[in-house]
Amino acid sequence: MSLFISQAHAAAEGGTDGSPFSFIFMMVIFAAIFYFMIYRPQAKRTKEHKNLMSSIGKGDEVLTQGGLIGRVTKYTEENDYVQIELNENNVIVIKKDYITAVLPKGTLKSI
Repeated sequence: MSLFISQAHAAAEGGTDGSPFSFIFMMVIFAAIFYFMIYRPQAKRTKEHKNLMSSIGKGDEVLTQGGLIGRVTKYTEENDYVQIELNENNVIVIKKDYITAVLPKGTLKSI
C-alpha cells in the first residue's frame, strides 16, 4: 500500500508550470476569433440596417419581418413608427425597426 502512495506523491511533485506568455497568446487568439466570428458580422448587419432605415421615404415599397408587403404612406425622421398601406382599404402602423427590405418599384402591382 505504501508503494502506491509514494508514486502518487512523486507524480504530484513533477508538475510543469506553463509560461505566462502562452496564456496571454491564447487569450489574444480567442479575442481575435470572437471579433472576426461574432462582433464584426453583427456590426456590419447593424450598419446596413441603419443605412436601410435612412434610405426609406414616402412611396417606397417595403417588406416587413412579418412578411407583409406594402407602400410607405407616412414616414417621419423623429418618430419610430411608419404607416404602411397594404392595399386601398388597409393601413397599418409598425415600428421602423421591423422593416426588412426596400423592394423595387412596381412589386405590389406584379403580385
